[in-house]
Order: sequence, then C-alpha cells, then structure tokens
Amino acid sequence: MSAASPSTARKPTARERLLTAADELFYAEGIHTVGIDRVIERAGVAKASLYSTFGSKDELVRAYLENRHEIRRTRLLKGLERYENPRDRVLGVFEVLDERAGTPGFRGCAFYNASAEGTPGGPAQEVADSTRAWMRGLFVELARDAGVKDPAAFAAQMVILYDGASVGAKMDRPPMAPKVARDMAEILLDAATA
Repeated sequence: MSAASPSTARKPTARERLLTAADELFYAEGIHTVGIDRVIERAGVAKASLYSTFGSKDELVRAYLENRHEIRRTRLLKGLERYENPRDRVLGVFEVLDERAGTPGFRGCAFYNASAEGTPGGPAQEVADSTRAWMRGLFVELARDAGVKDPAAFAAQMVILYDGASVGAKMDRPPMAPKVARDMAEILLDAATA
C-alpha cells in the first residue's frame, strides 16, 4: 500500500497541533516560561481555537501531561514486552528509562518539572499524582509476579528509585542514574525475594 498523497493526507486538528506545540515548548522551557501566545503561534491556530478546545492554559497543561503519561505508559509497557522473566521485567523498567534518558532533548520527568512549577492541587499536581499512582501500581504488579513478599512496600522503594533516576538522568552528563538505580533495584529485589 502506498503512502497517502499530500492532497489526501489528513491534516492534524487544531487540538493535535496545540498539544504538539505545548509538548515541545512546555517540556523544553517550562510551563510558566511559555505563554499561551507562543503555543498558539507554534501551533498555527487562532487564539479562539485554544480557548474553545481547552478553555484555559491550565486545561492545556492538563492535556499536555495526560498525553505525556500515555506516551510513558505505552513506552514502558512496550519496552517490558521484551522481557520474559518477571524478575527481568522489574529491572527492565530502569533499562527503558535509561534508553529514554539517552535520547536528544531529554529534560527529566515532565511530571516532576511541571508539578515543581504548578500550584498545589492544580492540574499539574493532579496529573503527576495520577501518573505516580500508575507507576506504583505497575511496580506492585511486577513485584507480585516476581515473587516479592511485600509488593506494596517494594513498589514504594522502586518509585523512589525511579524518581531519583529520572532527576539524576537530567543532571548527569552522560546520564548514569538509571543504570545505578537498576543495580540498586536488583539488590532490593534479591532481598525482597530471599
């Protein structure tokens, strides 16, 4: 099957263009630094399109972070498919992070960055909390499959390691934190399954 010709290719919607622009700008420069006018200009839409689609900058921030969560979730789950052993899947989370940290433009955790700028209880904090709950749930499931005696306690440890590895990967040149976190996770996993 051949690719669609330029005249039949679907043009991204205003919502898609706004989200793409917000993703590029907010992740690279920060939520407070980037004004709505820059997002609108980058997206090539009218100001009315932003407000009719999202209603406010806060709701655009929420949509941006929800989209980031879906991308992270998909990347992690797809990355974990290559591991057959439950133990390797636990450690694989850090290997997937390591791969991501090595990509150009990596600026750490979008949720941490946004919540550091956001107001307590605001959209950034809400989505960050939801994303952390998902990560905790993923680690609980992986720990249970790997035979960890207390999956919830182990998952809490892994989330802290993951958070630290994300921040460290942003700060280190080259990013070494995910590899170190993986090694630490292995030690904790050995102790939790002994």
